[in-house]
Amino acid sequence: MKLQQNTLLALYSVLDFAAEPERQRSAAEIAAKYGASPHHLAKVLRKLGRAGLLHAARGVGGGYRFAGNAKRVTLMDVIELFEDVGAGAPRARRRAEEKALDAVLIEIDEIARATFRSITLKTMLKLAGRLAQRR
Repeated sequence: MKLQQNTLLALYSVLDFAAEPERQRSAAEIAAKYGASPHHLAKVLRKLGRAGLLHAARGVGGGYRFAGNAKRVTLMDVIELFEDVGAGAPRARRRAEEKALDAVLIEIDEIARATFRSITLKTMLKLAGRLAQRR
């Protein structure tokens, strides 16, 4: 399963916000951190806000802060906001070898979806913390 740039930005952003849930930050601040256009990231953050994962504050000093539950929100919860994650259908009138390969690729995607459903934001933050300590 290959994730689109919007999805990756959403995952990076929501993890960043979940790491410091009380801290409010602007789209420009997050965009600079991940090398994205602030305008483009603002669209991603609005979608996360509509999904209830971020709280948006308007006006001077406005920005976003985490509004979800890092112990319950999974990577798939975020991915599904930006990706069509349904199982791919095998193509018709194909040779047995092609059907067999399609079946394997569909199974790999199913395993990836199950894995994304089982990993919470809190688990990802712990993993990121361990990886940061190794540096």
